[in-house]
Amino acid sequence: MRSILIIDDNPAVAPALDLLFALREIKVVAASSPAEGLALLERVPVDLVIADMNFTTDTTSGEEGVALFGDIRRRFPDLPVILLTAWSSLETAVQLVKAGAADYLRKPWDNAKLLTTAENLIELHEATRERARARLERRQRRDSLQATYDLRDLVFHSEDMQRTVELACRVARAPVPVLITGANGVGKERIAEIIHVNSGVSGHLVAVNCGAIPPDLVEAELFGAEEGAYTGANRAREGRFELADGGTLFFDEIGNLSLSGQMKLLRVLETGQFERLGSNRTRTVKARIISATNGDLPALMREGRFREDLYYRLNVIEVAVPSLADRPEDILPLAEHLLGDRAQLDNDARQMLLAHSWPGNVRELRNTIERAQLLSNDGVISAADLNLPTPRTSVCDPEELDRSAIEAALRAAGGVVSRAAQQLGLSRQALYRRMERIGMRV
Repeated sequence: MRSILIIDDNPAVAPALDLLFALREIKVVAASSPAEGLALLERVPVDLVIADMNFTTDTTSGEEGVALFGDIRRRFPDLPVILLTAWSSLETAVQLVKAGAADYLRKPWDNAKLLTTAENLIELHEATRERARARLERRQRRDSLQATYDLRDLVFHSEDMQRTVELACRVARAPVPVLITGANGVGKERIAEIIHVNSGVSGHLVAVNCGAIPPDLVEAELFGAEEGAYTGANRAREGRFELADGGTLFFDEIGNLSLSGQMKLLRVLETGQFERLGSNRTRTVKARIISATNGDLPALMREGRFREDLYYRLNVIEVAVPSLADRPEDILPLAEHLLGDRAQLDNDARQMLLAHSWPGNVRELRNTIERAQLLSNDGVISAADLNLPTPRTSVCDPEELDRSAIEAALRAAGGVVSRAAQQLGLSRQALYRRMERIGMRV
């Protein structure tokens, strides 16, 4: 059951709030002094604190309320706190909101507003705890993966990327073809490396850039050529299949391979045999096949540009790599990993990185960080150093804000409504009204 701690020395306050929150099935526990409230917090888990700013020993300045908030913040940094304030301590309450208090309400409070504010904060606190639990679980799973597999220094915190890496590790030792899908720059090559190094094979990982092979050189590139097999063939050369024998052959951007090249590749995959160009000697290879594409292979099949039989040969297991925009939890860890100890991001730079859509994915992030590091002064990277476009939410009409924009602002503000409102260009009250209109409970 959800619960709230009321800290107020007015004996009429706790019973009144108990009746109010009982309407929403929220339990109220009460304390009449800061010391009693802090002691309760040590023993009783609650989702929200509503604390008075003025106590009998300090009726005007709000100093006891300030000290109480500081104690709560130090001991329970994730616990939301609503301040109840009289006019005399209003300015102090505003300063505490800037310091991390969730909100403040003037006495006498408005019941409807207090209920809405409290329920939003409780739900946000529950969501925060759930995210913390999920992060802990992911960290434990990640630690287990890192202890068991070679992850090639891959940096990831998101659930989507966690699932991708787990699948790559599970299929590493299975001698079946793997198709890695994902947009340009997401790190498909790194996933191929993870599969290879954990496969147990002794041979090399040999990469083939399918988009860079002219159709008339596909056969020589893949299967090799004897001396004199074509103009300029001054000596015999091994093809990619021979080089990958006993290891892994990685076809990057397989969708760009010509139809004639696809036909030749399919034959080798079916038989494990080939001949060098200019030779009638049949050679046999054993290589793990991994392919990658940023395209829609089923659509290419429908258009007659990719062979259906080859697609099913290559796609025994599909490993999808999510775009960076779909895993925002990875943005800052990746940026900090790329920087190492050479520079730091200031807060505005961090917010700008989170707000950017990253159409170029990890490759774009890497280029952005490298450029910003060159432009920065004193080892601190600012938002200006990143040279990214201004986020749309900073200039849009507040009436255009949708749920995703509000949720993003709340995440970036650590759940503090006043900070999220400031980021969105709204007053705190206007943000609450907007949330109510779209039926949003943080």
